[in-house]
Amino acid sequence: MNELKQRLARLLMDKSYLSGDVTLTSGKKSGYYFDCKQTALHPEGAYLLGRLLLERLQPEVQGVGGLTLGADPLVSAVTVVSYLENRPLPGFIVRKKAKGHGTKSYLEGLANFQDGDQVAVLEDVVTTGTSLLQACERVSQAGLVVCQVVCLLDRGEGGREALLEQGYQLEALYTREDLLEAR
Repeated sequence: MNELKQRLARLLMDKSYLSGDVTLTSGKKSGYYFDCKQTALHPEGAYLLGRLLLERLQPEVQGVGGLTLGADPLVSAVTVVSYLENRPLPGFIVRKKAKGHGTKSYLEGLANFQDGDQVAVLEDVVTTGTSLLQACERVSQAGLVVCQVVCLLDRGEGGREALLEQGYQLEALYTREDLLEAR
């Protein structure tokens, strides 16, 4: 594991890992929880996330986005770091519900894109993949092409397989085991 990835893993374990009984977004019960927003909203965490996610993106990616709220700080981190690294990538946010006024759109930030642009969809934690699939569907409906799907943490509980069934290859910076080993 390279130095930046090791530093981010330590931050995730220090700031985002909680043990104990929790109910996940999917409705599943778990003995642990990763609240990745705690790390993504930390100055060093945001920088490391932006760098590592940007490094992971394929050359054809023309922008990044994801479902609010988990992907919001990831998208912001990547867009800022991409500008600093001379590979400026615009971002978009996928709403859970269509905007109730104005454009009534599911996506914010579309003015920075053209139909057919290839994009990466980002997510903080993947369990079943349901939220990520919903985001990919809305991105495609908006005229963008999802060419890459990247998450911070794959819990290894069926999300990767659900995405693959729909034609998306999930890439993860970490698994839970990776993070526990980096501790």
